[in-house]
Amino acid sequence: MSHRIQLELFMDRQKLDLIIDNALSRSFHVSTAEKGMGFAEGSHRTPTGRFVISEKIGGGEPIYTRFTAREPVGIWHPAQITDDDLILTRILRLEGLDPENANTMERYIYIHGTNHEDQLGKMASHGCIRLANRDMIDLFKLVDEGTEITIHPLTERRGKLLFIDCDSTLSNIEGIDELARLSNPAIFAEVVALTNAAMNGEVPLDEVFQLRMEIIRPDKSMMDQVSQRYLETIVPGAVDMLGMAIGDGWLPVIVSGGFAPLIRPLATVLGISHVEAVPLYINERGDYDGYGKDYPTTRNLGKNEIIREWRSALLPERIVMIGDGISDLETKPEVDLMIGFGGVVQREKVRHGAHIWLDDFNDLENLRSVLAG
Repeated sequence: MSHRIQLELFMDRQKLDLIIDNALSRSFHVSTAEKGMGFAEGSHRTPTGRFVISEKIGGGEPIYTRFTAREPVGIWHPAQITDDDLILTRILRLEGLDPENANTMERYIYIHGTNHEDQLGKMASHGCIRLANRDMIDLFKLVDEGTEITIHPLTERRGKLLFIDCDSTLSNIEGIDELARLSNPAIFAEVVALTNAAMNGEVPLDEVFQLRMEIIRPDKSMMDQVSQRYLETIVPGAVDMLGMAIGDGWLPVIVSGGFAPLIRPLATVLGISHVEAVPLYINERGDYDGYGKDYPTTRNLGKNEIIREWRSALLPERIVMIGDGISDLETKPEVDLMIGFGGVVQREKVRHGAHIWLDDFNDLENLRSVLAG
């Protein structure tokens, strides 16, 4: 006698239920994406809706087998500590059945064993669904290709999002101006003038962005030097402020019109895992090869787009934005609190338009009460 088997995953509970003949047979702790729910390729978010298991991979391999591109490449030992999101033991590959999740195969969304079993029950993955390795072996035996799975979206509000600008907020520098400084004095003066015009809201950001990059055309050496400058020019109090915020349950996200590869080392030092900033490309010779022209923060109101994506993905209880420029002030309708920061540069439009004005991160108790509302 055949049995009807289906899977139901509830993101609110971080549980995967095995249903046999309409009765709950077993429930597994899981970990879905830290960045919540979403369908965009490269978003590192877990899709929701209806799916089927399209492929079973790894049957018969030892527990803790490590997979790369769905091929076994060795054995991971639990004593090996790494922050990498390893794919271990077994893989159940998912195919979306709804229009919104039809790209699931191309996104390589799996159910798989993990090297982060201590995080099960929490949203912590990079988009896939993590299971304990022994649970993964059990589940693999119980389901077949074609088994249906429904991933139920988040419905409960949770957590607090703290969006923070980078240039002239977390660091004393404007990264693109520093790139220009490494070119020649004439280029530097021209780029600084364009940057100030954009940050003061005098000209549209997208017009300025492409013009500055065509003038500078930074190579790898320039990028490395500016990345180091970010580390050398952290705004006083920023480290303690972020430590306080994280301790109070805020999830910090850098949202910047600067360049992601230059900012990430700074983010790491500050304990920030998520950077929403412009891609910057170099070729194999280390020469400039363009930037992400369509990235939201290259244009006015682009930071608003990113904040809306995060809100839809995580359903946060509270959202705060901190920044010095017009592009930060533009986010005011999307957040519960927009804090204008004047500790590096004071822009009068931002001072008068922000909900709160702040020019020093060192007053932690005052800042804590401001964030709490």
